[in-house]
Amino acid sequence: MQHAHAIQTFRGPAIQPWLDDVARLRVAVFRDWPYLYAGDLAYEREYLAAYAESNDSVFVLAVDEGRVVGASTGLPLLDDSAEFRQPFLASDIDPAHVFYFGESVLLPTWRGRGIGHAFFDAREDHARGLGDYRWTAFAAVDRDAHDARRPADFRGNDDFWRKRGYSRQPGMTMQLHWNEIDQGPMAHALTFWTRPLEWGPLRREPKEGVA
Repeated sequence: MQHAHAIQTFRGPAIQPWLDDVARLRVAVFRDWPYLYAGDLAYEREYLAAYAESNDSVFVLAVDEGRVVGASTGLPLLDDSAEFRQPFLASDIDPAHVFYFGESVLLPTWRGRGIGHAFFDAREDHARGLGDYRWTAFAAVDRDAHDARRPADFRGNDDFWRKRGYSRQPGMTMQLHWNEIDQGPMAHALTFWTRPLEWGPLRREPKEGVA
């Protein structure tokens, strides 16, 4: 029998009590392919600082009997660090109009239950509700499809993201450093995916002056 779970959303300062839970999930989930992240809490504190300091950040959590089993995050792109903004400055998308999705991490036993869609739905609704944004975006690590470390049964998320309306932007990339398992600190290339944020009749339109 599958356990029930609750999807809970927290904004801005309300995310503070959940920072350690999200950090632990990131370390656990990103240890696997394709990130191969040898995580540590010091790196996590530095990474999550931007979310903790943003009044408009969001954590969407999947909670089972008080235990966080999945998490997704987001914040205004202007509240993130410069390496996240630079690819947009070099494009025709104004970073001020972008709400950035950090990650969706979910323990393996909870996958295949529609939680991934719930994570995107909640973050997109949050971005619309802020009223300032025309785009949502995220970045995904680039790996060689023929890398010997790639599990034979690995299924990527590209099809899922495309069904959500996101398009990969090959010309928009950045480099992030993290400790890789058996390799140590190294640079990793990530490519951005973007989607226009629709404004339905029941949604508040962007504030005046936002094109």
